[in-house]
Amino acid sequence: MLKCRRPKTSFCRRIMLSLKIGVQTISLAKSLKRALTIAAQMKADAVEIDARHELRAEVQSQTAIRQFRKMLDDLNLRLAALAFPTRRGYDNPEMLDRRVAATKEALRLASELGAGVVVNRVGQVPSASELKEEEDEASGRWNSLCEVLSDLGQFGDRQGAILTAETGDESGEDLAHLLRSLSGGSIGVALNPGNLILADFSPLEAIAQLGSRIRYVRARDAVRQGRSHRGSEVALGRGSIDPPALLAALEEHDYCGMITIERRESHDPILEIGQAITYLRNL
Repeated sequence: MLKCRRPKTSFCRRIMLSLKIGVQTISLAKSLKRALTIAAQMKADAVEIDARHELRAEVQSQTAIRQFRKMLDDLNLRLAALAFPTRRGYDNPEMLDRRVAATKEALRLASELGAGVVVNRVGQVPSASELKEEEDEASGRWNSLCEVLSDLGQFGDRQGAILTAETGDESGEDLAHLLRSLSGGSIGVALNPGNLILADFSPLEAIAQLGSRIRYVRARDAVRQGRSHRGSEVALGRGSIDPPALLAALEEHDYCGMITIERRESHDPILEIGQAITYLRNL
């Protein structure tokens, strides 16, 4: 996997030879079964499935779970992760108990399907300056978020699956501070460099801050033009991320997980995701 350490002049080549590439099925804009077939035809190694919008009706019983796992095996695919995008973060008190219970169900389902990762954005993470300037409000939100994430981390540890906080809404430094502040349980990071670029953060700086906490990577590319313009998603390799440099930075922290292609804003996602797989394999 990604543990070839030296010489530096050749380690990127060796990383790419062993790179495992996934496809986010919802990005293909097809039914789940059709998307799985397309991913297999693209020679992807794995898929990421949206547990809220694609999978719920497919796995309502242990028999259905076994059948679904067999379908993946027949297509020579593994399940890299479940996405579980909630409308609100875990810092928001509105319907929080229901949101936490649903996330725990997603962690349980991920474990039963053979995926060790669930991806979601955790909510608004107060920065150190906000915690100082807005002591009461920010501290209350912070304490609640830490408590919920610690609980979800402990539950995930028991299930054999980990909730990963997707990057993009905060700097790597602020997210790392949050994770260091948890009282227990395992919460990882899902690195999304495109999200970071759109939010005007540096993916390489985030990797340096988050290091070994990164448990999953979504390969999304983007460009941003100035602070007043949020920017847009683009095809992998045409934006601001530098895939070889990104892989090099991940290798420094012994990352050996999946690189899953995300492409949401495309008129022809099947073509572009196929091209992205070829691009990564040919680096």
